Amino acid sequence: MKKYILFISLSVVMLITSCTKNDNHNSVAPTISINQDSEYANTFKELNLGILFEFNFYLPNADKRWVNLWVERYKEGNKDPRPLTELSYGSSPKEVTQGRLGFGMINPNLNDTSVFLFAPGVSSPPSLIEKELNPNIKISTWDYAFGQDEVELELGETYILAAYRETERNSIKMIDLQAKDSVDQMIKRDDMVLLLKIKVQENP
Repeated sequence: MKKYILFISLSVVMLITSCTKNDNHNSVAPTISINQDSEYANTFKELNLGILFEFNFYLPNADKRWVNLWVERYKEGNKDPRPLTELSYGSSPKEVTQGRLGFGMINPNLNDTSVFLFAPGVSSPPSLIEKELNPNIKISTWDYAFGQDEVELELGETYILAAYRETERNSIKMIDLQAKDSVDQMIKRDDMVLLLKIKVQENP
């Protein structure tokens, strides 16, 4: 209960501060980069709350664009029919938006796992997911899909931002999340895979 109360407090802080970052950008394309110094990710780690993927997201022409952020789940190679969680927003009253964007998991190794998404000015409420605890899982790991450099997002293209994986094997293979063949192999090999994805497009 204490962890959940703390999580709610952190979520409120994230929502309040998500639009306060004022980096200077000249790019006409949306850009995203890993937030290397995320105080929220560090807090999650220090308090053993779970996992937090956090990015810096810059969206020019935000009044004319739409952002889709979602998490796909694969179990034993089979994709869930619906996203585990999703967030869709756009047509901002501002021409430019920027701030924190990401995905959080509370208690990822327990049955009562909660997930949530957040982006500049918006967030999804935390929701419990159906997750049977597998006692045979030996390794779990998570990775960002790219390095420290800022990445430009092409409109209409889907990008993998991060992955969380669980396996019953005694070892887990490192994967290039930008290579489709590697991702397909990971989905087939690992017992459970979560993929955080994003797509930016012109307003529907």
